[in-house]
Amino acid sequence: MPEYTVRTSHQLPELLQAYRKQAGLTQAELALRLGVTQQTYSALERNADKVGAARLIKLLGILGVEMVLRQPAAGAETPPATDPLRW
Repeated sequence: MPEYTVRTSHQLPELLQAYRKQAGLTQAELALRLGVTQQTYSALERNADKVGAARLIKLLGILGVEMVLRQPAAGAETPPATDPLRW
């Protein structure tokens, strides 16, 4: 998948689901690797804006995704934080 700039936590559920599917994992398989039940993972995926940093980083690691923090380049045009994801 291409890179995505995440500006709001509301973008996370769709991205986590897409990366999980790209990895060929079911919710149950990912839950097992994360050490939670499938129901807990399902709730986590739907409500990703409430996930703690440590659990999110562990989840991203399982999915083979890295998180990069950076400041926007000076003068760079940034879209509003409410822009939907574009696939």
